[in-house]
Amino acid sequence: MPPTIQLRDVVDADMPIFFAQQKEPAGVQMAAFTAKDPNDRVAFDSQWASIRADRGITLQTILYEEAVAGTILCHSWFGAPEISYWLGEAFWGKGIATAALQQFLKQVTVRPLLARVAHDNVGSLRVLQKCNFVITAQEKGFAQARGQKIPEYILTLNDA
Repeated sequence: MPPTIQLRDVVDADMPIFFAQQKEPAGVQMAAFTAKDPNDRVAFDSQWASIRADRGITLQTILYEEAVAGTILCHSWFGAPEISYWLGEAFWGKGIATAALQQFLKQVTVRPLLARVAHDNVGSLRVLQKCNFVITAQEKGFAQARGQKIPEYILTLNDA
């Protein structure tokens, strides 16, 4: 049975939780394509102010058992619609990301929809594939968290 999750609009009270989650060393290593300095609160606040002000971005907080588990969003920063998500480490391995993405995809119906994942982020790759995303390309990008270029998969969801 999938976990019971809720998606809701992001509120100001979520920001300290998101900031703490984005600093978790295991999450930073896993995601790889992160902020230059995950500990820089000024940069974090500036980036999130821009994200929250952009009406072209669909942004939701992921709740699990009423706790803020993470965030999920759809943006077009690289030209095409793309999803991104982040879960705090305490919420990994419980099916939360998959359930949140399945629910989010009912709200965001634009297709094709892309996703990017570091080549060795097996958990996130599995989440995307469970939600019918298919690997369609591989690129190399500079991963701030690792200080080098690494392979990343580009995945595409075509079906509604």
